[in-house]
Order: sequence, then C-alpha cells, then structure tokens
Amino acid sequence: MAVRVSSAEFDEKVLGAKGPVLVDFYTDSCIACKQLSPVLGDIEDNYEDVVTVYKVNAGADQDLAVRFSVMAAPTLIFFNNGEEKGRLRGNQKYAELESFIKANI
Repeated sequence: MAVRVSSAEFDEKVLGAKGPVLVDFYTDSCIACKQLSPVLGDIEDNYEDVVTVYKVNAGADQDLAVRFSVMAAPTLIFFNNGEEKGRLRGNQKYAELESFIKANI
C-alpha cells in the first residue's frame, strides 16, 4: 500500500528521491480515487524495484495541491529525480497507467 506523505515530508521524499516517483493526489470522498487504489496497489507490487508510489491527501494538504496545480482528484504526477515528467487525471486502468509509467521512466 502506498505511503501517504504530508507537506512536511514531500520535498524530501518525492523531490529529493533518486529515481522515479508516482504521486497520487486524492481526496477521502472521491469515488474515482477509491476505484484507482487497487490499480495503484498492483502497480506498486509489479514495479516495486522501479518506481516508488506515494499518496497525498489533497484535502488535508491543500498547499501541495495548490503548489502543483492539482484541480481534480485523482491526479497522478510522475516525478523522476525530483522533476515532473507527466501527469494523468481521473481513474485509470492498469494498462493505461503501466504505459504512462513506461513512457516516463
């Protein structure tokens, strides 16, 4: 299960990470976010040595949502060595998310 990161640790864990990081900006009341959760779990299991997956609660950590211009949940942002490489909005199927990761590694 993806680890939740807060504003206090985001820069260190995400932007300071060496290598690929996928961040899921979600809200607790978002149905699409809940539907995406098992897909992210599968990605995390199948790509555990390739990409780190973190979750950010956009409701609780609104400053991060504003900082990264997150306007809808879920929003997935892919970082590599601290630099944003791409983003997806809305619920994703496994194959779509896998293609997105492969394209951005």
